[in-house]
Amino acid sequence: MQLETRPLQLRLSTPFRISRGVEEVADNLLVTITHDGLSGYGEAAPSAYYGDTFATTRACLERFAEELGDDPFLIEDILARLDQAIGRSPAAKAAIDMALYDLVGKRLNLPLYRLLGLNPERSALTSFTIGLDTPERMAEKAARARDYPILKIKVGTRQDVENVRAIRAVSQATLRVDANAGWTVKEAIRTINALAEYGIEFVEQPIAPGDLEGLRLLRQQVPVPIIVDESCVSLEDIPRLVGCVDGINIKLMKCGGINRALKLIHAARAHHLQVMLGCMIESSLAITAAAHLTPLVDYADLDGNLLVDNDPCSGVRVVQGKLVLPEAPGLGVTLRA
Repeated sequence: MQLETRPLQLRLSTPFRISRGVEEVADNLLVTITHDGLSGYGEAAPSAYYGDTFATTRACLERFAEELGDDPFLIEDILARLDQAIGRSPAAKAAIDMALYDLVGKRLNLPLYRLLGLNPERSALTSFTIGLDTPERMAEKAARARDYPILKIKVGTRQDVENVRAIRAVSQATLRVDANAGWTVKEAIRTINALAEYGIEFVEQPIAPGDLEGLRLLRQQVPVPIIVDESCVSLEDIPRLVGCVDGINIKLMKCGGINRALKLIHAARAHHLQVMLGCMIESSLAITAAAHLTPLVDYADLDGNLLVDNDPCSGVRVVQGKLVLPEAPGLGVTLRA
């Protein structure tokens, strides 16, 4: 199998601000794996928070090209070789993983959801994210997102209550809030209890990822479920989180792709945890790959492609918040010229 990479720079429609920074451009990579006349596509969205950069991800992909072998169906073996070659680099592994699944689906002439035995009618509703800004501007963004029945509100500032109050005044959507570890335990208890009156469905990653006792205490002190993102990266994290949280957020770029995401989903279910599928700033390529798994989960936050104005791909569609999976083989993604 032959692997090629090329840069994929995604421009955000508006600057995207969370509690730990702001993003205007996402420097991703497009991966193509070719075998026996067919091509499978994958995307890497490196995150410095998880130790990936554009440069290191590209270098890892070049190294991984030597480990692919000549049988795209041997996904478990291939991923094991990648782990032996380089321990981390989850974004690079995710790109190769989804390209392999795309290639296998095309070889079998089956969309990924059928390959996995899933019902596309059970795909999830996705939330649409409102980044940090002034209360007035966040309310304006929420009003413009009227076609989305679920909004995810970025929080983690001193004006969180004012921001959510302003949004609730203009929107009857289901509201979820995500602090990206922006609060202390005391701040989280105080703020979540204040936000509860606005009908918050759940809170995502309220405090520092490693503070399990803080999460356990917080869960006892607030009436809203707690979902963690940064606290759950690998399978080994799940048993530690039992009793501390209500659910986990799985991202392909964080865990290493579809294969690992499936294992995380099943492990979470075995521990009676709820599951959400999330994303980085990604094109429709990586978003579609994750969307194929949504029949297995409780929640989806797969809107990274909706936040950019130069998406080079088409795949999953969103109709009144519902993720509509493509019927074409593999991931079902088309690359625009």
